[in-house]
Amino acid sequence: MNLADRLEAARGVPVAPSTPSRDGAPRPMTPAQRPTVAVPPPPTDALARLKDRVGKALFERMGSRMNDPSLSADALRGLVLGELDEVVEEENVPLSTEERQRLTAELADDVLGFGPLQRLLDDPTVTEIMVNGPDNIYVEQSGKLTRTGACFTSEEHLRRVIDRIVSRVGRRIDESSPLVDARLADGSRVNAIIPPLAFSGSTLTIRKFSKDPFTVEDLINFGTLSPEMSELLRACVEARLNVIVSGGTGTGKTTLLNVLSSFIPDGERIVTIEDAVELQLQQEHVVRLESRPPNIEGKGAITIRDLVRNSLRMRPDRIVVGECRGGESLDMLQAMNTGHDGSLSTVHANSPRDGIARLETLVLMAGMDLPLRAIREQIASAVDVVVQLTRLRDGTRRVTHVTEVQGMEGETVTLQDAFLFDYSAGVDASGRFLGKPVATGVRPRFTDRFDELGIRLSPRVFGVAEPAAAGRRGW
Repeated sequence: MNLADRLEAARGVPVAPSTPSRDGAPRPMTPAQRPTVAVPPPPTDALARLKDRVGKALFERMGSRMNDPSLSADALRGLVLGELDEVVEEENVPLSTEERQRLTAELADDVLGFGPLQRLLDDPTVTEIMVNGPDNIYVEQSGKLTRTGACFTSEEHLRRVIDRIVSRVGRRIDESSPLVDARLADGSRVNAIIPPLAFSGSTLTIRKFSKDPFTVEDLINFGTLSPEMSELLRACVEARLNVIVSGGTGTGKTTLLNVLSSFIPDGERIVTIEDAVELQLQQEHVVRLESRPPNIEGKGAITIRDLVRNSLRMRPDRIVVGECRGGESLDMLQAMNTGHDGSLSTVHANSPRDGIARLETLVLMAGMDLPLRAIREQIASAVDVVVQLTRLRDGTRRVTHVTEVQGMEGETVTLQDAFLFDYSAGVDASGRFLGKPVATGVRPRFTDRFDELGIRLSPRVFGVAEPAAAGRRGW
């Protein structure tokens, strides 16, 4: 008798044997017809009912101890597991050791972790989790979306998990504030939206971050960067050029910003400014600032723009803004133009030219009545390099442009590509792009600054052959 049958029998429910019919539907079966090979039983929610009973009993036994601030995380976990063992014993249900361990682990996840999401969060192959109501949970693995068999028991169960996530970072979500941005302890980005705005049920999106931040070698191995491109970007950061990372949603802008920030030399004071802290800088001298939403009365909000202004009084060597999405873009550009060289930020756009146009729009959102030419001159003077990320249709994330901002010609900001992704290489049998970023052969003007600072680049960076292979010029 399997687990589901034993659970029903323990509760006094007669178990009728069954076998699948030719069309897959279960039908009655006599003992003489019982096959020698075990047949999977029809689905049953007996285990779910057992979990529900044990969970309710556990919460009643724990009471206020669940929120005791004097208990450490390890002490609380030990206490919960001890009580859980006693509750399962009292249920007096015949369970094997493996079944008991699984039941205990799932209940511990519900009480101490994030319920059915905990196993997905612990799985290193899962990069994003999307919960569309209590019954639909999707994950992203290797750039592809798949639906999982995990689910929440109810809408209330899902809401409890959302509340647990957002309360740990001082945020709230309720009918008066039905959407929120938050983060997990490891920096993973969380967005939640609940009814009445989410018509199909509470919706939760978690973009996981690697416990070990990706290095430039990782991005080269993934094919996101080429070695030549990484050498150029390292030189740009060391030479204190202002870099904007441009890309669409989910293209890896924050990951690349982390890698670029790793090129900042030790001994510099770095101020990071974000909506929800996500960057994982490895330097010692880092000040991390996070915006604050309004309270329940609609007051007390601290915006990214407020933090950018304040950071200028904190003696920063570098300012790293997680994302420019509003009027703070004007303050960021002014900081870049007034001695805070080497600043880094990201912007949502689909190409370097779109990125420049997006910055123009964001500056206009600052509410300043500036002529468009003045805005473009600010951008052309402040931004030195635009790095464009694209998520290709095979699910991979690639840097498709490294573009120099050269200045103004008339009313237009002039751009010059140093690297472009080679789409002409085609795709392999599995649909994966074979191309890689290649140098255009044009040497950017900012390399003169490298020479002044003594920063040397390999000749191969700009498509020039090494001296040992003189006479050959290629990509």
